[in-house]
Amino acid sequence: MEVFPMCWELFISFARIGLFTFGGGYAMLPMLEREVVQKKAWVSMEELMDYYAIGQCTPGVIAVNTATFIGYKKKKLLGAVSATLGVIFPSVLLITLIAGLLQSFAHVAWIAHAFAGIRIAVCALVFHTVWKLFQRNVKGTFPVVIFLLAYIAVGFVKLSPLWIVLAGIILSFARGEKHV
Repeated sequence: MEVFPMCWELFISFARIGLFTFGGGYAMLPMLEREVVQKKAWVSMEELMDYYAIGQCTPGVIAVNTATFIGYKKKKLLGAVSATLGVIFPSVLLITLIAGLLQSFAHVAWIAHAFAGIRIAVCALVFHTVWKLFQRNVKGTFPVVIFLLAYIAVGFVKLSPLWIVLAGIILSFARGEKHV
């Protein structure tokens, strides 16, 4: 049986990303950037942002969608499957192990404190990611106004993010810009 080195590399890289990232897709972005843009040079930062944006708009988990897109770019269907399996493998394994243990130890105070600390760390990672995305993508007065209106619409008016994404696409086409 022939081994596909690039598919194995995709699996290992995305398994590492999946293993060492807590908090889902947003918390995963800095590690994705380091691994697939800076270290492996599989995609450019702009491509990663595009895949991330598409991953947010499509059904499913952002990290899985992004891994699938990057894997597909590198090795078509086998690459997509390899990257996808890689990114979900650590979570599936850990959840299976932890689920059994957590039932027995959920009442232990230090475990509850550990999870509280993880939640705080994830909030910091998400904030860092949002700040980096803002700095890279929101330049000029018009994009800042759009950002603030989108934030108000989602955060306070409780408008579905789907409408914000669609409005962003329409505004981008209307202004003839690659980035709003």
